[in-house]
Amino acid sequence: MIDRIINTFHIASNEGHGSLFVILIIGFFFGAIIMYSRLDKFEKMAGFMIFEDTLVPRMAMVTVALSSIGFYFLVQYDYGTFAIKPLILGGVIAGAIMFGIGLVILGKCPSAFFVSVSEGRVDAFVGVLGGMVGSAVFTFLYPSIQGFMGENLGDLRLVSFFEGNELLVTFVFSGVLLLTAYLLPTIEYRDPADDNKE
Repeated sequence: MIDRIINTFHIASNEGHGSLFVILIIGFFFGAIIMYSRLDKFEKMAGFMIFEDTLVPRMAMVTVALSSIGFYFLVQYDYGTFAIKPLILGGVIAGAIMFGIGLVILGKCPSAFFVSVSEGRVDAFVGVLGGMVGSAVFTFLYPSIQGFMGENLGDLRLVSFFEGNELLVTFVFSGVLLLTAYLLPTIEYRDPADDNKE
């Protein structure tokens, strides 16, 4: 078990993405941004789920938009690589439903879990343990449920429908997301429990 964990770090450091120190520093900045924007708080995600807070969707749209442009150029100039996972529709739908249920119950997305754990939140730690157990169960049951996941539809990408116009598609996609994020009204959810404390 320990050997496999050590091997994971060894693989990460030899992937050509930088040293483990650089990866660690990027992780610190990522965590700091999440904490600063309060995306690791249950109230933020709860407000988003009941359509009373727009911070989560706006940040997600801006993140995806800017990352899409940056990642496009990283790949174009051989500073990055990627592998498209095949679209298995049944598995994607089932996974999305389970992901959504977990998101609503715990009020956090996977990346925010570890930030919350670093703050000492027990609910987040329980969520991390649940994710690990769920992954182990899925791995164990995969041979049995593989047939129920549906047909493999191949490696589909948006730009595949616009061959030769990849850069334009990337900019249009990012532009739509940025415009939508800009036009969304700024609504901040306030937990009623906080009002009762005052």
